[in-house]
Amino acid sequence: MQELHDAPLAPLTTFRLGGPATRLVTATTDDEVVAAVREADGAGTPLLIIGGGSNLVIGDKGFDGTALRIATRGFEQTGTRLELAAGEVWTDAVARTVDAGLAGIECLAGIPGSAGATPIQNVGAYGQEVSSTITEVVAYDRSTGETVTLSNAECGLSYRHSRFKQHPDRFVVLRVRFELEDAGGLSAPVRYAETARVLGVEVGDRVPAATARETVLGLRAGKGMVLDPEDHDTWSAGSFFTNPILGAADYEAFLGRVRERLGEDVAPPAFPAGDGRTKTSAAWLIDKAGFTKGYGSGPARISTKHTLALTNRGEATTEDLLALAREVVAGVRDAFGVTLVNEPVTVGVSL
Repeated sequence: MQELHDAPLAPLTTFRLGGPATRLVTATTDDEVVAAVREADGAGTPLLIIGGGSNLVIGDKGFDGTALRIATRGFEQTGTRLELAAGEVWTDAVARTVDAGLAGIECLAGIPGSAGATPIQNVGAYGQEVSSTITEVVAYDRSTGETVTLSNAECGLSYRHSRFKQHPDRFVVLRVRFELEDAGGLSAPVRYAETARVLGVEVGDRVPAATARETVLGLRAGKGMVLDPEDHDTWSAGSFFTNPILGAADYEAFLGRVRERLGEDVAPPAFPAGDGRTKTSAAWLIDKAGFTKGYGSGPARISTKHTLALTNRGEATTEDLLALAREVVAGVRDAFGVTLVNEPVTVGVSL
């Protein structure tokens, strides 16, 4: 294991923000990960797990404890079964499954971060979620000191949520197992209307998996959602807020606010979310509340390509970013009575 002290954390995050860690350990095997966690827990030292750093907002003061960077590698494919080490670069793994002619995660191309983060967030985009293909997650359980294998059901996967996210200090993901589909080189059925439109097919149709992946990469790049060191629109955590899910009463109140603000003929995006609930679009809310693409005059601004991404224009601090996030949350609440929830994990700070 590599060990550094007073180590900068900003370069390990896609925001490129945050102060140093008292101690930074980089683990390249599962055994090293477990050993580092046990050491920190045994000493009562605060522990921060870092994978690809694409979902972290670290405070300017940094982290007073041990930051553990998981840099494990492992891509094992047997037929339609796939096992990824937690430190595998996610977008590279997606490309390899497409090259192997497998379907199921091709529309999750271009998502920054590591494989170990995918079950934590139940990563999803363009009509796919990992919840539909994950079979098992191997994790170190800090509460028992044992390595456990959790089934899909035991992971508690739901929209941008999981058992791992619900209990963030309990499990450290080591490996993720998937069951993909051999559809003769074709994709899974296209489920997202925008993707189908660009592909020129109907929702439910299949296309070559490589074509689906390339199309999604193009769509993401157009929204600044594919990492590019030269493009400050990608110095972000992707979507900063989750799409709100509203109960029946809250949704009716929301519709009333929309009519009052925007007129009787305006209908917000709406998608059934089960149990009588409705999911609406955070990007739409942000835009209609007056926070358009490129909003802001400081070093932290809304992306010029997508209203759902908050970005570091190069000289921002974490406090600059949080000030912008708080302004957006307050503006959307005032306009529509809906409180946005941040998707990235905050370390040493909060909205």
